[in-house]
Amino acid sequence: MSAVNEARLREVESFLHEQIPLTRAMAVRVASWDEQTLILEAPLEPNHNHLGTAFGGSLSALTTLAGYSLLWLLLGEAKAHVVVRESTIRYRHPVRGTLRAVCGRPAEEEVEKFRAIFAQTGKARLSLVCTVEDEGRVCVEFEGSFVALR
Repeated sequence: MSAVNEARLREVESFLHEQIPLTRAMAVRVASWDEQTLILEAPLEPNHNHLGTAFGGSLSALTTLAGYSLLWLLLGEAKAHVVVRESTIRYRHPVRGTLRAVCGRPAEEEVEKFRAIFAQTGKARLSLVCTVEDEGRVCVEFEGSFVALR
C-alpha cells in the first residue's frame, strides 16, 4: 500500500473515531481502500452477543459506517456532511470471527451523476451495497441510501 493511500486510510479512521465515538468502542479500523472497494474491520471481542457471535447492532453499525466512509472518500470534501437516509439489512448467518464490512464502489456513471448533482446543488444521494463475510460465505447484506450535504 502506498504511503499516500495509508495516510488517507488513517485520515478516514481518525475522522470516524473523532466524529462517531461508537467507532472507538467497537475498535473499528479502516483495513483497505483500493479506489473500488472499502473494507472496515472490528474485532469480535467488543462486538459479540450472548452467544459469542457478532451482535446484530454492531454488524448494522459497521455496514452503515462502511457505506458512510466510502461516500466520504468518493466525495473528497472533508467538510461535507454524510447521512444515511434509509437502509435494509439481512442477517443470513452468524459471524464468528472478525467483523469485516466490504463496500464496493458503484458504477462510474452513478458516481459521476452523484458528483455533478452535489456540485450543482450541494446535496446528492447515492445507494450503496455492503456485505459482511465470514468463513467463506456472505453473512450480512446491507443496502443503504446515503445523502451528502454541503
